[in-house]
Amino acid sequence: MKLVFDKASLLKSVNIVLKAVPSKTTLNILECILIDATAEEITFTTNDMELGIETKVKGEIIEHGMIAINAKMFSDIIHKLPDNDVMLVTDENHNSIITCEKSKFTIPYREGDEFSRLPYIEKTNPIVFNQFRLKEIIRQTIFSTSDNDIKRVMSGELFEVKDHMLRVVSLDGHRMSMRRVEVEDHDNTVKAIIPGKTLNEMLKILSSNVEDSLNLYFTNNHVLFEFEDTMVVSRLIEGEFFNIDQMITRDYETKAVVNKKEFLNCIDRASLMIKEGDKKPIVMQLSDGNLELKVNSPMGSMSEDLDITKEGRDLMICFNPRFLMDVLRNIDEEEVSIYMMSAKTPAIIRNDDYTYLYLVLPVNFSQM
Repeated sequence: MKLVFDKASLLKSVNIVLKAVPSKTTLNILECILIDATAEEITFTTNDMELGIETKVKGEIIEHGMIAINAKMFSDIIHKLPDNDVMLVTDENHNSIITCEKSKFTIPYREGDEFSRLPYIEKTNPIVFNQFRLKEIIRQTIFSTSDNDIKRVMSGELFEVKDHMLRVVSLDGHRMSMRRVEVEDHDNTVKAIIPGKTLNEMLKILSSNVEDSLNLYFTNNHVLFEFEDTMVVSRLIEGEFFNIDQMITRDYETKAVVNKKEFLNCIDRASLMIKEGDKKPIVMQLSDGNLELKVNSPMGSMSEDLDITKEGRDLMICFNPRFLMDVLRNIDEEEVSIYMMSAKTPAIIRNDDYTYLYLVLPVNFSQM
């Protein structure tokens, strides 16, 4: 095999596929990138058996072939090479020779046939989506997934397509995040749980260009993201997601409308009085036209008043400040509306058309 690459294009492709290389594995072949130049184009593939990535690479094929090469070593070498054309050549002794200007590296390779190919996904009835919009939806919900292996469904996000709407939901037992967006030209119903690990990697790969699109394909066991020259295939999480609709109520006893930026900055200041790792809550006292936010801890105390518009009865309620800050940082509106029933029931932060909804459990007064 003999290939020639532009270093910048090569590095971009390597960085994409590295995201599906396992950090620990008993199967050494999974630590490799499959370099396939048997046809008229070059593809790089990685696969940790849960997440797999394949991307087309710009380069010149002088001699066809297919090898598997250690991903980390290959990446480290490419990063350190001069900014010029890179040549990859293999010999009969299972050596791959990487040269660029006066630099030359020789590392062993394995036969490409040993590598585990990505599962075949039938590409029918795609969900066509804007890359930037999907990236935003993931960013605005991924923070409330759980790393709890016992309830594995909580380590992923529910992707549900119904009546031309995509609903993305995550929850970790203390809070829930939901985003809804319209999807066009897709009549099928989809309900699947995509691992949080996959979505975190997609955040790093997806384009921020509002003009770029992607195709989403679902099977019973896999999801395929296809965009530009790249395919990302992930296993889905098995199991039944929680009944979200039962958690969401339109009823409330107290509604507060507050400036988001002022509210976020106030909570941030209050957090100065809470030692990292401490579960000390912030206290919110809501009355007509005013929200008093206060905290008392061994480090000191703080209180601050915010102007609000309130409907319903007065209320005192406590929250983990980090949970509220996570929500507020992922809302773009100038004002937010908070709906509450009591000091012991979840607060809901949402807009009128339910394109976003966040649910946060309060902290019991006994924990103060």
